[in-house]
Amino acid sequence: MIGGDLKVARRGLMFILSSPSGAGKTTLSNRLLDKDGEMVLSVSATTRTRRPGEAHGKDYFFVSEDEFTRMRDEGEFLEWANVFGHYYGTPRNLVEQTLSQGKDVLFDIDWQGAQQLAQVSGEDVVKVFILPPSREELERRLRKRAQDPEEIVQKRMAKADAEMSHWAEYDYVIVNYEIDESEDLLRAILFGERLKRRRQIGLAEIVKEMMGEE
Repeated sequence: MIGGDLKVARRGLMFILSSPSGAGKTTLSNRLLDKDGEMVLSVSATTRTRRPGEAHGKDYFFVSEDEFTRMRDEGEFLEWANVFGHYYGTPRNLVEQTLSQGKDVLFDIDWQGAQQLAQVSGEDVVKVFILPPSREELERRLRKRAQDPEEIVQKRMAKADAEMSHWAEYDYVIVNYEIDESEDLLRAILFGERLKRRRQIGLAEIVKEMMGEE
């Protein structure tokens, strides 16, 4: 079965999913996390106020602005951004610990965050962009999601256009015609990336043993 456990020790990878709002990224992310025991969701630090039902360390690491600034200045984030007046950042140590344990980290981030992670983490990063089946379908989904005024809908579409303009910067691109098919494609990408020689850190010892080397 595609996506099954590998028996050779490996280094985890940073699996980035990006898309315009309404393309199906959240649904696909949840499916991967629900069915893959070797993947965890990246937990960001943020300065925004905790919302009802959110748990510290599970949904976010809630920190003060002073603490966030200290962490940023001391290089504790792989990437960070200011979103609508609140800071968000990806803790470096937690991600590195997870990768070294052979687990993958899933990132649900925009093209700017993906670009930052690729710059600092290099070969650990795999970037996938999810496109909607058509512009018309994307607009239909955005209109269905909330009864927003026309002006807001058009702003959302403009933001989607800006996001989609970066599709060529990704390693893989999936047009989400059908959610089950897109999930299968994501799993195929994930399994293939896990099999790459550089990530199978246990191969050298196995081959040495096979060749009778000490």
